[in-house]
Parts: sequence; structure tokens; C-alpha cells
Amino acid sequence: MLQLKQVSLTFNEGTMDEKKALQNVNIELKSGEFLTVIGSNGAGKSTLMNVISGSVIPDTGNVYIDGKAVTPMQEYKRSRMIGRVFQDPMAGTAPSMTIEENLAMAWARDKKRSLKPGVSKKRKTLFREHLAALNLGLEDRLSAKVGLLSGGERQALSLLMATFTEPNILMLDEHTAALDPSRAELITNITGDVVEKFQLTTLMVTHNMQQALDLGTRLIMMDKGQIILDVAGKEKQELTIEKLLNEFQRIRGEQLTNDKAVLG
Repeated sequence: MLQLKQVSLTFNEGTMDEKKALQNVNIELKSGEFLTVIGSNGAGKSTLMNVISGSVIPDTGNVYIDGKAVTPMQEYKRSRMIGRVFQDPMAGTAPSMTIEENLAMAWARDKKRSLKPGVSKKRKTLFREHLAALNLGLEDRLSAKVGLLSGGERQALSLLMATFTEPNILMLDEHTAALDPSRAELITNITGDVVEKFQLTTLMVTHNMQQALDLGTRLIMMDKGQIILDVAGKEKQELTIEKLLNEFQRIRGEQLTNDKAVLG
């Protein structure tokens, strides 16, 4: 469903600020696979997401979604195949619009435009069904402005908006990092449920190693723009934070000192 082949990207090439953001990155995700991506600040995690979404074009290499080369494709065209939830709960929704209006926009993302009303009676029923699955009571607040929702509620809505059209790829960009611990746990649980329900091919970037271990079927660790560890199946299930830190030290010959990476 997703392939990256020999993808490299350098920022400020030829200057004193030159940085190799990605170095010959190769990833292949099968349909329904859930990949978690960890690494310290500057490891290349967010750049990886931006290359897949099309907001950044790599210097070399190619990106394929469902077998189709999308490297030259503009970001807005790729968005029909990609659902993305950002770290900032404010980023994925329109605060001045109602819950049902936000959902209607998301619903139309991969559909042909028409002059029919965006929020019909049939769609309201559908929206209520999906919202009810979140167990937050949002199904009874369809006409409420999204700007009045809490951060956790907005992030849950963003997650629903990114997934209920069943995109080819779901990208979660540290989507719980800005929430308090209880809300972060709520969104983490909802994420697991939604991904399983729709069997979505998912890529989740996180600083939180415990979250990366709890979610997903496969895990990669990045450092300095490279993938240095790739584990799946039983091997991933048996991983602990301590084992991950030891693996980093074994591979790189130094300790991973970023405290944010090990917060549980």
C-alpha cells in the first residue's frame, strides 16, 4: 500500500546549515499494517511524513501509494488518498464551523463535487453513528461549533475525520503529544479501535516509546535521517523501552539521551 524507495532529502545543501534529513530511506507497508516510528528530535520522523504527504519533495527516490508513483503529485491531490492527524488539535478542524460541517468537508474529500447540500438527513445519521463510537457524546452536539470543544474532543474528531472515509494511508503525526495524560490515553485507545475497525494502513510518528510499543504491528527507529531498526510480529511484542535503548546503544555506540523519547 505504501512504498518509499531510496528516498533522500538534504536541507540547505552546500551551506553551513546543511542537514541530511533523510538518507536512502526504504519502507514498504502492506495493506492493513500499522507502523510506529520513533526517534529523537531531528531524527527525520516529521520529514518522512511530509515527504509521504507531498508537502516536501525529496531530492532523490520515489513514493508509491497503492502501486501508483505519487512523487510528482501535488499535495492536494495526494490528500484524497491520505488521512492525517497533526500534533496540534487546532490544525485538523475548522473551529468556526460546526461538528457536522467539519464532518461533511471530510466526507467530501475523496468524492466528486456537486451542488447538493453538504449535510443531508442521511449524512447526519451516518455522522451520529460514527461519533457515537467515540463514546464522547459528540453525536448529540452536531450543531456545536468545533472551537468550543476541548483539545481531546477536537483530536478525537480530527481522528474520525481522517479515517471514516477509509483512506489508503492514515498518518498520525505525534497526535497525542499536545494533550494531558488522561486525554492522550483516551486518544491512544480510540486510535487502536479505529485502525482495527477500518483495517487502515497506518504510519504513526511518536516521541513516546511506550506508545510505540503498545500500538501497531511493526516499529522502526530513526536516527539522523536513517532507519536503524525495523522490528515486527513477535519480536516487537517482546520489546521493552530498556531493550530499545540497548539496541540504540548497540547500533550507534552511544546512549539515546533525549528524555522525551522514553516518557511513558
